[in-house]
Amino acid sequence: MTGPLWGGRFSRGPSEALAELSRSIQYDQRLWPHDIACTRAHAANLERAGLISPDDRAAIGVALDRAAAAFGDGAFAFNPADEDIHSALERYLTEELGDLGARIHAGRSRNDLVVTDFRLWLKAAIPALGEGVTALQEALKQQAEVHIDTLAPGYTHLQRAQPILLAHHLLAHAFALARDFDRLKGAFARADVSGLGAAAFAGTTLPLDPVGTAADLGFGAVFDNSADAVGARDFALEFLSAVAILATQLSRIGEEVVLWTSSEFGFATLDDAFATGSSIMPQKKNPDVAELVRAKSARVTGDLVHLLGVVKGLPMAYNRDLQEDKEPVFDAADSVALSLAALTGTLATLTFDVERLENAARGGSAGATDIAESLVRDGVPFRHAHEAVGKLVGVAAARGCDLAELTPEDLKAAHPKLHPSVLELLDARRSVAARASHGGTSPGQVAAQLERLGAVLDDQRRWLKETEPA
Repeated sequence: MTGPLWGGRFSRGPSEALAELSRSIQYDQRLWPHDIACTRAHAANLERAGLISPDDRAAIGVALDRAAAAFGDGAFAFNPADEDIHSALERYLTEELGDLGARIHAGRSRNDLVVTDFRLWLKAAIPALGEGVTALQEALKQQAEVHIDTLAPGYTHLQRAQPILLAHHLLAHAFALARDFDRLKGAFARADVSGLGAAAFAGTTLPLDPVGTAADLGFGAVFDNSADAVGARDFALEFLSAVAILATQLSRIGEEVVLWTSSEFGFATLDDAFATGSSIMPQKKNPDVAELVRAKSARVTGDLVHLLGVVKGLPMAYNRDLQEDKEPVFDAADSVALSLAALTGTLATLTFDVERLENAARGGSAGATDIAESLVRDGVPFRHAHEAVGKLVGVAAARGCDLAELTPEDLKAAHPKLHPSVLELLDARRSVAARASHGGTSPGQVAAQLERLGAVLDDQRRWLKETEPA
């Protein structure tokens, strides 16, 4: 068999342009382990249906083993007529087994085969990304444990706002990544549905058992509707959505690494293994990892938009447009996997300048809210307290001094209940300790968050263990 799988109805082969447009072997050959697994399971199904003998099935299994060895060694001989991995493997079986190889396609279409291969690939790719997310969270957790007592300036609008513990900030990213992990779990559940047995889209007249095939392949469920089985790509869209959100979170972390390691901030120093130099300026140490992670997020977002555009106007069931489903998924998975590994190494080896962080957390007007809340405890409505302390901040700004340098007369002029003792609230460590509300930045709350994150990571690792192939 050297022509296309569908050539019987035609008097001549496809034009060179059509053949080239139809070819996807250059990227979908990475599905070979899953195409072999699906073919092996389909052969078992054909045997159960009495359509091939046990000896036939055994012979197919041996040929599939040889094909797997050739693929694994990079020695599989592709043919110019191979449109995709499915036609390449079927051609191989036919060349190896003659008529027996030609029997393997009974009751099976490329439509249900490709979607099942794709789902199997995602079932392997998603836990691998989950491992990467967990490793990044662990790097953040370890840095938080080292810096559980380190003061740092907290920011809103990229303006210094209130003093916090550095660990509190690092853990914020770790908990955001936990939601990314949950989204990957959801995408895994949607991918965990076998489509094999749907045939082209309407099922088959042969007495095949899709439920048995799904079990053989390790799927948790089987399709309910054969047209939906071959035409749906929402599982791929859900994966792309999950990794696009994950990539966006990685980009935010990357942006902060760029800021923290700049001369203007100077809060952290990159390890040499995760920085680059300049081709012209010998003094430069550039945060290229973080910058490339930011850029990769745009690429992954584009992958999501690509597939949304492909599927948005497709009628039910299968359309050849769906050949364009795999490239964006492969690209997004590759991009995010690389970003996770690089960013994990960057954060694990990042050195923080504790003195500079703590100096930045002190002084200025960072304790203004603490003073306002002291007035609230004295019965002053918050809006009145806010206005009074705002006046104090204005006075300090006009004099070019910190709030702590204001006089008792300044305090009294702003509000009669402002006593000089409130200036003690401006101590950064005292301010941090006072923020003991749930999830706050006090040492006790941060310690509780570390414990909670440890439990989250344990749950993630359990799920990853459960998804390992049997």
